[in-house]
Amino acid sequence: MNKMMNVGGSLDPVTFEVLKNSFITSVDQMAEQMLRTCYSFVIYNRDFSNGLHDSDGNSVAQGNQDIAVHVGTLHFTCKDVIRAFEGEMLPGDVYAINDPYAGGTHFSDVRLVRPIFDEDHLIGFSQSNGHWSDLGGSVPGSFDVTARDMFREGMRITPVRLFHGGRFCADVANLIAAQTRDPASIIGDIHSQAQATQVAEREILRLVRKYGRDQVTQGMREVQDYVERAARKRIAELPDGTWETVDYIDRDPATGEGMIPIRIKMTIKGDTIHYDFTGSHSTIASMYNSAPGATFSAVVAGTKTFFPDLPLNSGFYRMIEVTAPKNSVVSAEWPIAVTGFLMPFEKIMNAIFEMWSKIMPERAIACAFNLEYLLAGGLDARKPEKPIFMFYEWLPGGWGGRNGKDGADVTTACFGTGLMSQPNEGNERVNPTHTVEFQILQDSAGPGKWRGGVGVQKTSLLLESEKSVMSYICDRERAVVWGVEGGLPSMPHGLTIKRAGEEKETWLGSVFSDYPVFSGDQFARPTAGGGGFGDPLERDPQKVLVDVIDDYVSIRRAALDYGVVIKEIDADLCEYEIDTAATEALRADMRASRKGWARMEPAEVSRLYKAGEIDALDAVRRYAVILDWESGEVLPKTTEQFRESYEKRTVAHWG
Repeated sequence: MNKMMNVGGSLDPVTFEVLKNSFITSVDQMAEQMLRTCYSFVIYNRDFSNGLHDSDGNSVAQGNQDIAVHVGTLHFTCKDVIRAFEGEMLPGDVYAINDPYAGGTHFSDVRLVRPIFDEDHLIGFSQSNGHWSDLGGSVPGSFDVTARDMFREGMRITPVRLFHGGRFCADVANLIAAQTRDPASIIGDIHSQAQATQVAEREILRLVRKYGRDQVTQGMREVQDYVERAARKRIAELPDGTWETVDYIDRDPATGEGMIPIRIKMTIKGDTIHYDFTGSHSTIASMYNSAPGATFSAVVAGTKTFFPDLPLNSGFYRMIEVTAPKNSVVSAEWPIAVTGFLMPFEKIMNAIFEMWSKIMPERAIACAFNLEYLLAGGLDARKPEKPIFMFYEWLPGGWGGRNGKDGADVTTACFGTGLMSQPNEGNERVNPTHTVEFQILQDSAGPGKWRGGVGVQKTSLLLESEKSVMSYICDRERAVVWGVEGGLPSMPHGLTIKRAGEEKETWLGSVFSDYPVFSGDQFARPTAGGGGFGDPLERDPQKVLVDVIDDYVSIRRAALDYGVVIKEIDADLCEYEIDTAATEALRADMRASRKGWARMEPAEVSRLYKAGEIDALDAVRRYAVILDWESGEVLPKTTEQFRESYEKRTVAHWG
């Protein structure tokens, strides 16, 4: 096997395999170093990635748990560092960069790059990327949804030395840290990441001593060539063709309602794949734009999902071509705001999932939930010195149903499956918050023959604090997680708040920043489940029964979504039974009626919602109507777009 895969290479198969795995292991060891020495709770929860590069900056290896969003961009930032310091690099140098316009992701992802020298010969680079919890800007956490340009988002770091020949440039590091709300943690994370890059340097030089410099650098080239050959061979075995689809961002705050399309056309020709984003919307008046590097990374991550056994390095990138019109929502340029790039990122990934599901139906998957960030910051009044606190949290949710299998439950987002689900106890220790509720959310999964995975519901209480504000970075309040092959959507995202001393909750939705919050306020948000795969009326009633027993599906929605009538015998003993005759009758009625429901006049759906006769799940799953979830008013353009998607992905497959 190895001999076949290394035709044309100069390394013997055993040395090649040892070096290939050693490169990956060296990056995994960087991760272990960061986990044990980082200061930021965000980085501790694995919002980081590392990489090894050759002397030209091309990616040689990533770690086994590095998150998808970073790895497709690390080679861009490495190359930008090379351009800035070529001919001036010294052993012991470490450079910092976070520039999304130079191929990075967003300003919060700060990369430290170390050149690796053997004597006077530059043989490669190690790179550590960590999400710093604050980079300055207009709001705590540096995620201002209303930002139109980068000047409200925080600090842009073009390539700069942090270590010069092994000497720590404290003046530069302190200048950077002083622009943030948590300078002590920033200095700590700088040293943590710098040490991580040194771990990889040590391991690569150990390999040099064992195998020689030429063999190690040859190995760096050959592992990329190996991946390229293997990937191109897989692509060449597939039929040539073109596939197209569209997914949406919820809105542009400057233009009123109406979803923002991201259009993708994928063409396979021979052993190459071309992704064309022509027709995607222009940049929007918020930070939900993606710079070219992040868009490329989304393309790589989405494609790589269907080739899970291949290592990922620059060899994989060589078979991929991307066309993205300048100043579109997927190709923003300086100084357009891009910190919320993850919203188009996940739309790109899910659109790619859909297209590849047509090519590889055995791996087919419906839409996954959208990652969300909750950020709150202010003064921690529990402590006499009242330090600034930074509560920065994401939640798990559900992935889409699959061909022959339900979606993954309560899983980190496709944006970065290496992320941890943050422990409540850790957040409560470092922030003035208390977890009131954190549990699997019943009825969150998109119904289907194979249902989506379930999401969660979390409610938190703000404790003693002063001058605190909150921002919520989310999407799919309107572009609701969709099903495929006849499957149904999941549920709208959004956050509600209940003020201290009040009984009524207020719906704030999925997009707001700099919202004042006070001690005693409770804030609750769900994460959606994944979209359903296949007609839910074809789901085995016994599987629906099991979901009811497990509290994944309510008895009410078992009937409304699956047409399965279940009787409760003893809930405490989890005793339920299926009414077979009633189920057969209900399913027959639903088959006869559901296309009409999906085309009901939106104004009538609004009336039913306002009257309390239906809820949001009914609106999106049965009637394919998107409302303002607070007022109940129809969003006409959004509904038109949502119904077009629903007709194509769901109704068209109902036989």
